Amino acid sequence: MKELWPSWGREWLGEIVPVFQVLLILLVALLLQRLARRVIRRLGEHNVPPEILTIGRRLSGFLIYGAALLLILERVGVSASVLWAALTGFAAVAAVAFFAVWSVLSNIFCSVLIFTTRPFRLYDRIEVLENGEKAGLKGRVVDINLIYTTLQEEGTAEGEPGPTLQIPNSLFFQRAVRRFRPGG
Repeated sequence: MKELWPSWGREWLGEIVPVFQVLLILLVALLLQRLARRVIRRLGEHNVPPEILTIGRRLSGFLIYGAALLLILERVGVSASVLWAALTGFAAVAAVAFFAVWSVLSNIFCSVLIFTTRPFRLYDRIEVLENGEKAGLKGRVVDINLIYTTLQEEGTAEGEPGPTLQIPNSLFFQRAVRRFRPGG
């Protein structure tokens, strides 16, 4: 087959064929996606809920274009086993990293919730209860940051301030919080 090509084209044949294969893969993927959308649109005419249609469109696009990407990578020389090893390695590292910072992320998210829902405010007197009957951590809110809320416990009779408690913000959404009114 190479002999049928002109002499100047024989040198480029190794680069031209993969380019045409990639273009063909993209064209087939585009046609498959259009066909899938048409089938999904027809399903919509038969009283299929719109949520199912949306999921079907997204899932079909993900599968078709994902398969096209894998085929293109194979055509340009990336081995499927190398790609799979890289993907699983990345997923494992991401899972370990996410697990390691889970409590920090939880506290940051809970601080955003404290600022938006305002279950208590700065300088309020609150008590974090263990359960309905047992007394918990009690004090005046003196600071709210991304990780902790700082409570100042009641001082002594001599006027010395009490100790401070740093409570993780996520604890306020795991326990009941009693808020005292000013002067109460």
